[in-house]
Amino acid sequence: MTSLPPPSTRKLGLVIDLDTCVGCHACAVACKEWNAGGVAGPLVDEDPYGAQPMGVWFNRVHSYELDALDDQPAMTLHFPRSCLHCDTPACVTVCPTGASYKRAEDGIVLVDEDKCIGCKLCSWACPYGAREYSQVDGVMKKCTLCVDRIYNEHIPEAQRQPACVQACPTRARHFGDLGDEDSAISQLVRERGGVPLLPELGYAPVNRYLPPRARRAGPADEATAPAPKEEAFDPKQLNPLLRWLDRALSR
Repeated sequence: MTSLPPPSTRKLGLVIDLDTCVGCHACAVACKEWNAGGVAGPLVDEDPYGAQPMGVWFNRVHSYELDALDDQPAMTLHFPRSCLHCDTPACVTVCPTGASYKRAEDGIVLVDEDKCIGCKLCSWACPYGAREYSQVDGVMKKCTLCVDRIYNEHIPEAQRQPACVQACPTRARHFGDLGDEDSAISQLVRERGGVPLLPELGYAPVNRYLPPRARRAGPADEATAPAPKEEAFDPKQLNPLLRWLDRALSR
């Protein structure tokens, strides 16, 4: 089985704001586009327009309808899911060939496809469902944090972020060093009370989720209130210019 490197002080990861995520899937599509031609490519789709499409997606967005609870009104919650780049990832220690490994320099968890035998032990060990098996290539794939982008000196520094972070239209995704307590991303986690996913399992995920802010519920009788009456519209009451305009637009 594969051993883990010594704990790293640098922990690159994502912070996802569940308050501002609108479930548009821009992150998933941008991830697919970049990584299909990157170090983890190709990300093959099978029968994409058929009855049972299958394919490799490093980032998936799930939407849930939440019932009203206490002061929190009913709402729709969009939950993006990808690899959490755990400090002690079970997917690495269970790998029999060393294909799954954790980088000592930045904490990113990757897969060496040349060593992967497609046994799927890592996907069974991962409690977050973050592993993606390619039926075509016969190997396991996963989020790379766009490692071929964040260190790419041939693109502007402002663009050296994961594709999902760059594409998010509501800025619900943030990238940085969560091992640095003074980094902007760590400060954001402290300010918003960011939480790890299922910390009780003991895998110490690096990524954090920012919980939704409290919503203000409308009046109790708002849902059952009758709709306001529509006022009757009489074009004859308009001045001549507006009557002419009304006739012109009504043709």
